[in-house]
Amino acid sequence: MPLAGIAPRRAVQLMALTALLAAYCAQLVGALKPNVPLLVAAAAGGLALDLYLQHQQPGLLSLLSRVRFDVMVRQLLRDMLILFGLLQIDGIEPLKEQSPLTVMLLSSYLLHFLIQGVTIMVRRDRTVPVVTRNVDVSALGLSPAPPRILARRSSHRLLYLSVPVTVGLLTTAATADAVWGVLGLGISLALSLGGALYLATWLLPGKRTADDQRVREWFAGWLQEYRPTVGLYFSGGATSAYQANMWVSTLAALDGKPLIVLRERFMVQKITATDVPIVCLPKVADLMLLEHSTLKMLLHPSNSGKTSQVLRIPTIKHAFTNHGESDKLSSCNPYAKAYDEVWVAGPAARDRYQLADIGVDDHDVVEVGRPQLAPIRPYPGPPPSDGLTTVLYAPTWEGWDGNPGNTSVVLAGENIVRELLADPKVRLLYKPHPLTGSVDVRAGEANKRIQAMITEANAAMVAEAAAGNPGGSDGSGAESADRAERTAAAGRGVERPGPEAAAELARAQTELDALATSTFRPGADEVERMLVQSSPEAGRAEAVQAASDAWEAAYWASLPAWEHQIITDSRPGIYACFNVADVLVSDVSSVISDYLSSEKPYAVANTSGLTEAEFKAEFPTVRAGTILGPKAKQVPALLEAVRDPEHDTLVRARAELKEHLLGPSDPPSLERFNAAAVALCAKADARAARMDARGESDIPSQRRDAAEEMELEPEEPAGV
Repeated sequence: MPLAGIAPRRAVQLMALTALLAAYCAQLVGALKPNVPLLVAAAAGGLALDLYLQHQQPGLLSLLSRVRFDVMVRQLLRDMLILFGLLQIDGIEPLKEQSPLTVMLLSSYLLHFLIQGVTIMVRRDRTVPVVTRNVDVSALGLSPAPPRILARRSSHRLLYLSVPVTVGLLTTAATADAVWGVLGLGISLALSLGGALYLATWLLPGKRTADDQRVREWFAGWLQEYRPTVGLYFSGGATSAYQANMWVSTLAALDGKPLIVLRERFMVQKITATDVPIVCLPKVADLMLLEHSTLKMLLHPSNSGKTSQVLRIPTIKHAFTNHGESDKLSSCNPYAKAYDEVWVAGPAARDRYQLADIGVDDHDVVEVGRPQLAPIRPYPGPPPSDGLTTVLYAPTWEGWDGNPGNTSVVLAGENIVRELLADPKVRLLYKPHPLTGSVDVRAGEANKRIQAMITEANAAMVAEAAAGNPGGSDGSGAESADRAERTAAAGRGVERPGPEAAAELARAQTELDALATSTFRPGADEVERMLVQSSPEAGRAEAVQAASDAWEAAYWASLPAWEHQIITDSRPGIYACFNVADVLVSDVSSVISDYLSSEKPYAVANTSGLTEAEFKAEFPTVRAGTILGPKAKQVPALLEAVRDPEHDTLVRARAELKEHLLGPSDPPSLERFNAAAVALCAKADARAARMDARGESDIPSQRRDAAEEMELEPEEPAGV
């Protein structure tokens, strides 16, 4: 049972740390007394625990490293205690037998440092200035990565090579025969020397990676050969990849040669499955290679500190597309005035920029719609009168500013879910924002309670159905009978799809994974991944989309039609949930704007403290929806309006708001988006023509600034 007041994960870490310290104390006592059985058990147990923690609790070991108690110190302490114990044991001569053991042990650590030095050289050699995906890199002559245990897992390597040492020394302690220690140390020394020599082969010409200058020359030549014209630029953290991914399919559909430009190495694998070439240029000087390419424009789905670095390239036009539009301030960031154009979905965003008065000129705002909303199906009408009403509750997260109106989870979430679960004709889909609880612990706790409520509701329905005759010894038979009667009247059973549905989902998952993800060896580094993810096969993107559609169909078919669902994985996505929902309940966020493309009924939770009139005036996206207060007492009226068109008085308002937010349906959004891209490329061509007319001597170059900034940039870590 976890310690009171301590989270289970922390309790496990505390117990592991206590056990590790206890092993050292026991080993010290065993060496001092001397007590051979205690010494052997403590040393062996400590090494086994350290190996276990390497795989199961890397977070704890990271904390230990911060206080300078890393794997080297821990293993050295274990070995020194064993040697000290050997000095106390009768039958082992200090000079004749133990001295060679000490020398060999020190030699093993010297070899460890040798391997570590070779490792650093190899990893630096395999850190290339340009990382690619969906690009043919055969001309670079790249080689697969060395084994992970040699090149990337120094802690594991040290412990594994210490196993024969520890076994040999402990056997010597138990038998008073130094031969065993010599044998164990000899095995470790041989393995270490062999590993160092094998790893060093990656520094020979046959396996050595092309130097930075050759890679840059190759990349410049590839740009001239591929001749990209339209691109997407992105820089961000590990959890922000969705901001770029939502625009990848749109980029691929534009006229011209598309390109994705990234700045962080890890982000290359975060981009969704696509045929579009991806290049990562971590350093500013390498980014400036784009200045003399055929690239004419870049889309920017987010603002970041590194965005300013690419904005200095005068040959490229820049359009800010954002990663979603809402009434929140983040949709009108003053940073937007740094771009050549700001592309928005519809008139609402244009008005928002003018009202914000942040320096964005109206003539620089271009309405392009939201092309990625094409998969969202239009409103088919109310749910069948004899069936269930599917409600999607998709609250956003709490944000950074502590505003209680950001998310409904804390103040209204449980009330909303309670009201929905009270209706026997409701099937609830709960899809919280993945960052819920990351800033405010109250949001995380409320999210857990909501999920528990949904789980309990599902269990109660199963229990009532299993009871058959809903009587009970607790005297609640009448109440249970009433619930069962209402459930039956709603056409709700508790049947589950057969095993063939699960088998079909597994098949679809396997097919999708094979197409959408690349399989790498455990030891693959970024250079090897460049080799594996070379030029994609023709039609791969279409195959991935078809497999994704098949997976979604199999996913919904595998779920009981009566059961409430908690959806926390990235798949199915929010748009897939839109398509199966009859009504959405959410917060002020881009989810509302996107959902409006279907023109289905929706509701917005008001936890801001504003009156309903003030709320609608402050946030235009809520004007065509039902406003739910913190108590959520408006839920019954919302459900009635969803089920009965005569009570749905907001049909026209939704259609009007949709056009105001997303623009007209004709011409389609993708056509308007592509036209805007063509026009911006034309501006880049016009600028290039003017520069050609002036002559090169009058045009300032970016290379000097880039070179100076490269000198100021810190060295990148050797890790890959």
